[in-house]
Amino acid sequence: MNTNDAAHESICDTAIDFVYLSEPDMVAAGVTDMAACVDTMEEMFGVLGRGDYRMAGKNADSHGSMVAFPDDPQFAGMPRNTEDRRFMAMPAYLGGRFRAAGVKWYGSNIENKASGLPRSIHLFVLNDVDTGAPRAVMSANLLSAMRTGAVPGVGARLFAAPEATTVGIVGPGVMARTALQSFVVARPSIEEVRIKGRSPRGENAFREWAAKELPDIRVEIMPDNESVVRGADIVTYCTTSGGTRDNYPELRREWVKPGAFLAMPSSARVDDGMLASDVRKVVDNLGLYEAWAEEFPYPTYESIAIIGCHFTDLVHEGTLAPEDIDDIGKIIAAGDVARRDDEIVLFSIGGMPVEDVAWATRVLERAGSLGIGTPLNLWNTPVLA
Repeated sequence: MNTNDAAHESICDTAIDFVYLSEPDMVAAGVTDMAACVDTMEEMFGVLGRGDYRMAGKNADSHGSMVAFPDDPQFAGMPRNTEDRRFMAMPAYLGGRFRAAGVKWYGSNIENKASGLPRSIHLFVLNDVDTGAPRAVMSANLLSAMRTGAVPGVGARLFAAPEATTVGIVGPGVMARTALQSFVVARPSIEEVRIKGRSPRGENAFREWAAKELPDIRVEIMPDNESVVRGADIVTYCTTSGGTRDNYPELRREWVKPGAFLAMPSSARVDDGMLASDVRKVVDNLGLYEAWAEEFPYPTYESIAIIGCHFTDLVHEGTLAPEDIDDIGKIIAAGDVARRDDEIVLFSIGGMPVEDVAWATRVLERAGSLGIGTPLNLWNTPVLA
């Protein structure tokens, strides 16, 4: 074969190979490395703040697309609407040094827990931006959990008191575990965690986990939300409350310490004091909440139990100006945090597929450098071309 023939064959090479990463592969490749994940999420927010990204929806900021089920299906075999019964796709493109696209696809059913399965089962596909071909297919439960937990750590790095020692957690489940890990990355001075759960079983499980994973931190079980929040430097609500706002866990301004940082990846029923002008209101991406406001018209907070949706409801009512909501990506991109010592910061976290793309990209890079994963072939020559 002469040189021209070899070049022609290279140009016309149509084989597509990709890597499959099982959950053990993901662990070996560092998916649970919280320090690296927090750094990656901070970099991702900087890219987001510059506008170099796309998600689904008309404004390119949608959380994703969900298949839900009716309360009374008319067809045999169709699932019935129950708590967390859905299928969802969350696609995104992220630019900057990531320059990657991908989609998280998952099914969710609260009844899974009875058979020892997680409530949601996640799969992530990372694609080549130019050809659209798959680069990797990944087990994504840990990927999703870690990026979710890392985002509160980014907020703590920017807004929590540098000498923070005490964390308060309402809802000490899986999401609270990864959030606490990220808080410790951001503020190694943390010494004490106060928790309030729905049951002694959940509270004791969290304490046992912390004793194993974070043995230098003292865990105290508190009788109510107020006891959790009072005096805490960092507070997070990680509940799964549904229904109307009356069901959301209470949070009152009088409980909150001056200078406290509050990371809110779930619902809270806040009083007027928490919405006052001297409480800094920060969101992970204002466009995300504007997309939700289009998809779930006012009052959005009744449907999407994330505090940022309460902010956009207040904008709709005319009681909050859009410029009173800060976007963490724009803050990071501008390099202008300007935290005040006595400032209370209320940080809303909705979760976005760009986060999955960012962490999947970094984990795949590490997997490649370590030779981890199973090579798979899509085709050598496509039948349809």
